[in-house]
Amino acid sequence: MSEALRLVIAGGGTAGHISPMLAIADAVKAEHPEAQITALGSPGGLETKLVPEAGYPLELSPKAPMPRSINADLLKFPFRFIKALNNAKKVLRATGAQAVLGVGGYVCTPAYLAAKQLKLPIFVHEANSVAGMANKLGAKNAVFVGTTFANTGLPGEVQVGMPMRSNVATMDMAALRDQAREYFGITADKPVLLVTGGSSGAQSINNAIAQSLEELNQAGIQTVHITGRGKQMLDDSGELLAHEGYTQLEYVDRMDFAYAVADLMICRSGAGTVCELAVAGTASVLVPLPIGNGEQKLNARELVAAGGAVVVSDAEFTHSYITENVINLLTDQHKLEQMNEAAASLGQRDAAQIMARRIIEEVSTRQRAGQEG
Repeated sequence: MSEALRLVIAGGGTAGHISPMLAIADAVKAEHPEAQITALGSPGGLETKLVPEAGYPLELSPKAPMPRSINADLLKFPFRFIKALNNAKKVLRATGAQAVLGVGGYVCTPAYLAAKQLKLPIFVHEANSVAGMANKLGAKNAVFVGTTFANTGLPGEVQVGMPMRSNVATMDMAALRDQAREYFGITADKPVLLVTGGSSGAQSINNAIAQSLEELNQAGIQTVHITGRGKQMLDDSGELLAHEGYTQLEYVDRMDFAYAVADLMICRSGAGTVCELAVAGTASVLVPLPIGNGEQKLNARELVAAGGAVVVSDAEFTHSYITENVINLLTDQHKLEQMNEAAASLGQRDAAQIMARRIIEEVSTRQRAGQEG
């Protein structure tokens, strides 16, 4: 590449959008350290924290969501959208962008339209099994559309997997296991059940686990419970719930240790979690979030079909389910090993690199064509 690549990455709102976006940015930087990458996000989204922490400049664009009903906001929408579109064009021109990568979120729709108007190549990555509205629009004019899951319905989609930052993509579970056991303070040689509802926690999962601690301990199982911020489990006296064979944590910043220590993991089936379970080769019981458009149930399909996970509805994940199913599974080492291998067979570690290479190749091709022209 004859000059430094200049890329604008657009997306935000949740970590589910931002993490793959930053993973792709990191992969571009690994190939071309001189690349100039600017993120475009929305005020109030997690990108305002995560993007600067990752070392990338962040430009903010006003939110312009399409109202879902006829009200005063519908009358204001055209003006808000034009403002967001003009802002996106301003950022693309100011950065001298040669390409735009979008991963979903409010900010992507104006970014995609601005890129189209400025005749810049568009790249889309869709993390979820059900594509969002912004990515449906962006994919129509995209040079390349990468998806985590098959059959999202986006035109020209190529299943590349979930872009992951290098510390997750390169996880070596066997090498991490002793360190992970020390991190969680596990000394007994028992099967480990790790439970997490994500950073915000899952109260229904937490309650079912708290009700099952006696049976889990009697079965010789060590339970590590990551409750989520502000969702600690308390006993009748208001103290942190304690029980033999039970470790309670509000949050961990080393999820690679969580995957490494777990003989079985109980968790939601967000797109990132499902893909990390596969990369880690960790057997799981998936409890899809019961609200939304059902995408978490769809996210789980491939892992369940391969035999790497079992899925249970939020309503059915109860004390009796744990005592009748989870305990039996955790005490069946042969079954767990089969599930680990099945999960690992789906692990895709190079999605970020695939997306990065497509961006770099397209910009290089356009540069050469411009020089020859």
